[in-house]
Amino acid sequence: MSEQIKPNKLKTIFSYVAKSAFFIIALVVIAKMLSYLGEIHGKDLPESYFSGGYPSILTLLDSEVFMGLIFFITLSIFGYVGYLLWQLHEVAVHKAEADSSSQLQLVFALSLCGLFIHKVWWVFAVIVAFTSWDKIAEGLSNIIHRGMNGKGESQ
Repeated sequence: MSEQIKPNKLKTIFSYVAKSAFFIIALVVIAKMLSYLGEIHGKDLPESYFSGGYPSILTLLDSEVFMGLIFFITLSIFGYVGYLLWQLHEVAVHKAEADSSSQLQLVFALSLCGLFIHKVWWVFAVIVAFTSWDKIAEGLSNIIHRGMNGKGESQ
């Protein structure tokens, strides 16, 4: 039994190492490609420009590859925040889809209106998506039923 576990562990470890290596290689290649888009304007500063000589971090900040990496990380963060904002924007549509709501198209249309016209429409989409319409219909039906039977008068 333990002989079967070892290949699985080795396969998992190899997969993790391969994915990590691919990620690091891709990160370096993207940073190098982005480094061609910029130029560091301060490489020729004399040592007398700094009060205590050259700062130790200056060599890192003078590297175009490092600045390409920082640029890539910044773009990635903006992209991820944009993705999260989109997920927040689509929360009403996902809720209506999960509940198999009959108002799915209405929620989708209100959500799009909220994106392009005004945010109030998005609020309406959230209200429509998260409202339990069958309970509201049942309550209204009970009110109408009591009113028609005369049970709703002062008791």
